[in-house]
Amino acid sequence: MRRLADASYTLALTLWAGALWAIGYVAAPVLFAGIEDRALAGSLAGRMFSIVGWLGLGCGAYLLLFMLLRLGGAALKRLVFWLVLLMLLLAAAQLFGLQPLIAQLRGQSLPRELAEAAVRDRFATWHGVASALYLVQSLLALFAVLGAGRGQK
Repeated sequence: MRRLADASYTLALTLWAGALWAIGYVAAPVLFAGIEDRALAGSLAGRMFSIVGWLGLGCGAYLLLFMLLRLGGAALKRLVFWLVLLMLLLAAAQLFGLQPLIAQLRGQSLPRELAEAAVRDRFATWHGVASALYLVQSLLALFAVLGAGRGQK
């Protein structure tokens, strides 16, 4: 049973990190390069980022629970625990805060093709914030993957 739990820990971390990297740095850029309709590309990318967010919440919750059950209070002394917790918080902020806000701004702008400067500027600002937080989450995932073994022992 311990082997299954260890394998699930590794799989959850790999799945989450891989999804962050594959969607954010491969799939989304390919969408915008290959689809002329930027609104459609943005809508599809938004759906994929939403899936990654939900995946992150599930994987993050499992990883934290795994480390707490396996290591007890000693988990709080592990860097990988705090990396995963921060990743989970960023995923929640993206999923429940930034993505709905960006979708709302996109909805306000589509009929006018981002014609209003105020809407366009707000969209660009919040999209930039979301992109920066996604990059931070992706880098945290890199460090979590590199320190993955420390979360199990």
